[in-house]
Amino acid sequence: MSDEEFDEDYSANEQEKEGEEGEEKKEPTEEEEESLSPHLFTEEILKEGLSLLCKTGNGLAHAYVKLEAKEKDLTDISLLQNYIHLRYVDLSENQLRDLSPLGSLIHLLWLKVDGNRLTSARLTELPYLQIASFAHNRIKDTEGITHPRLGSLNLKGNEIQVISGLDPGKLTNLHTVELRGNKLETTAGLHLPKLKNLYLAQNFITHLEGLEELVQLTTLHLRDNKLETLDGFSKSMKCLQYLNLRGNGILNLQEMAKLQVLPMLRALVLMDNPCSDEGEFRMEALVLLPRLERLDKDFFEEDERAEAEETRQRRRDEEQEMEESAQGEVTE
Repeated sequence: MSDEEFDEDYSANEQEKEGEEGEEKKEPTEEEEESLSPHLFTEEILKEGLSLLCKTGNGLAHAYVKLEAKEKDLTDISLLQNYIHLRYVDLSENQLRDLSPLGSLIHLLWLKVDGNRLTSARLTELPYLQIASFAHNRIKDTEGITHPRLGSLNLKGNEIQVISGLDPGKLTNLHTVELRGNKLETTAGLHLPKLKNLYLAQNFITHLEGLEELVQLTTLHLRDNKLETLDGFSKSMKCLQYLNLRGNGILNLQEMAKLQVLPMLRALVLMDNPCSDEGEFRMEALVLLPRLERLDKDFFEEDERAEAEETRQRRRDEEQEMEESAQGEVTE
């Protein structure tokens, strides 16, 4: 794995974005919302935002396939339904509540509609859509997302309480889901065996459910949730390499023993949990999880590995002595 994958707080880009999110956007009052005047998507805005001239699907003509129309206060994009050759569309930071005109863009590959007023990510199925970002809207659920080639889905910073409707039969290419900063209390509903990267930080998750179906998951971020135990991990999660549990409420060091079912786990982040304040925290982690390569920010040294192995052997010997002693008492 690369150093970026081992980073305790996503990648460098994710850290930068997380810093930006510290400045909360001021939400408009109901009066301000009601007074918003309609702003239609016009031909003039279209001309300003179009770029990337390419051949059309039949190769007999050319069309602009990229559109950027950010921060235009748009409330209506009906005009877009006529521009079926668009492949890349960015409509971030507008006032959109309705994306139905995008259903006509059957060649769309990439969509970004961050920072609008959407309450749903539901769209007509788009056969070629691969990347979709709905971050920082007011989306309540995960229903209506059925794009068969979708690989990356970003729903961070919304109001989702329950994950539902993500059909593994349709979302066969979905490898990355970003749900950071929602209102989730559980991980139930993620029936996505092809998923590789799952970001669930900054929610209200108290227990882990349904993870046994995530058989290809390699990266799991659960930072800043409400976990107190580590129940819910499964031996079927044979690919998980990076696990971030920073900023939860895990009290007991022995909870780490529940991670022994994860054979590929190499990097674990547990800082800012009550258990990380204990003096033997680092050594106990390596004793319980001998395959671990890094805990929090630091890789394990060879002398630490040797000491951990001695501790494991001593405990095995003590357990064997106790068993032999117990057998002797039964015989007597």
